[in-house]
Amino acid sequence: MVEASRDTNADDEHDPEGATIAFERSQLDTLVQQAVRRLAEIEAALDRLAAGTYGVCERCGRPIPAERLEVRPEARRCVACG
Repeated sequence: MVEASRDTNADDEHDPEGATIAFERSQLDTLVQQAVRRLAEIEAALDRLAAGTYGVCERCGRPIPAERLEVRPEARRCVACG
């Protein structure tokens, strides 16, 4: 989206649609950042799986309940340790 609008003469400051363009760019940037963080969390979970520590709370060392891992497979801590 940003690259597609790079060669246009859109002026966010004076264009009535400018606020919308700036908002959409900001929203897109946020979504990309969230996706990057999510991928990092998944990669870390895969590393824990390979190391044999997946499903073990990093704080207390107890097993993370299967129900929590079903909802949040990237969970590093049990609910109590949050």
